[in-house]
Amino acid sequence: MENQPIARKIVTVHTPDAQQGFLGPDHTARAVIQTDFTNSDPFILLMDDVLDKKNDEPVGGAHPHAGFETVSLLLEGEIGDTGHWMKEGDFQMMTAGSGIVHTESIERKSKMRLLQMWLNLPKADRWTTPRVQDLSFENAPLLSENGFKIRLYSGSFAGLTSPVQNYVPLIVADIQLQPGTTTVQQLGSSYNAFLYVIEGSVKVGEDARALQANQVGWMDQPVGDAQTDLVLTGGEAGGRVILYAGEPQNDPIISYGPFIADDQDKIKDLYRDYRQGKMGHVSGLPAAQRFSY
Repeated sequence: MENQPIARKIVTVHTPDAQQGFLGPDHTARAVIQTDFTNSDPFILLMDDVLDKKNDEPVGGAHPHAGFETVSLLLEGEIGDTGHWMKEGDFQMMTAGSGIVHTESIERKSKMRLLQMWLNLPKADRWTTPRVQDLSFENAPLLSENGFKIRLYSGSFAGLTSPVQNYVPLIVADIQLQPGTTTVQQLGSSYNAFLYVIEGSVKVGEDARALQANQVGWMDQPVGDAQTDLVLTGGEAGGRVILYAGEPQNDPIISYGPFIADDQDKIKDLYRDYRQGKMGHVSGLPAAQRFSY
């Protein structure tokens, strides 16, 4: 008789506080990841940004990134410019790699909620050629069964496979559960994984550990490379939760400003390259480095 998969369980729960964001009083930001990178690897940071902009004064602007990838999921509203526009439910992965400049500016009244993650790149791919991948809400693979929906943006999960290409194996899934509905899905034991509740509440694992809205639950990592069970049940009013799961890369990193590198000398080089205009703007990427799904 084969061994039954081990059910993942929640080992750490925290509730990130809403702070005023860098875009001013209409912007609140929650730092979803609040642990040292050695524990969150390959996830560097994740911000939950909520904007309710009530005027037409421009905010934001152009800035560089290098050495990692940004992983963006727009939960509400719209954001972008004439070069690229994201609407509710759209997903984008921008591989900054050797260096890229992008513009996050909002020039009119706007209401939106955006989850944006910094994802580590493997050391061998840290300075890869920049690229951008966009997956629309309509084209994201969807599993819809009685009582729950799973929309997959990255990786393979719940019998679905996203078209998004990954340097680091990464699962990003939007899971919606009706009250009392349970789903059991497979997750590789080597994946470092956490859940972030967007609406309602969910119960996780065989011990039914409860997570409420705006709570983060980090899961254990069983030893070995077998499949594990992710058991989720919708709370009294149902629940919506985002699953992030990624393969740790086990390489130390240096984080400074908008850059990730292996050492301080490379950080200095990146600032010099940016000042000298050696980093191109994402809007100027050739078609071979832009992917739309």
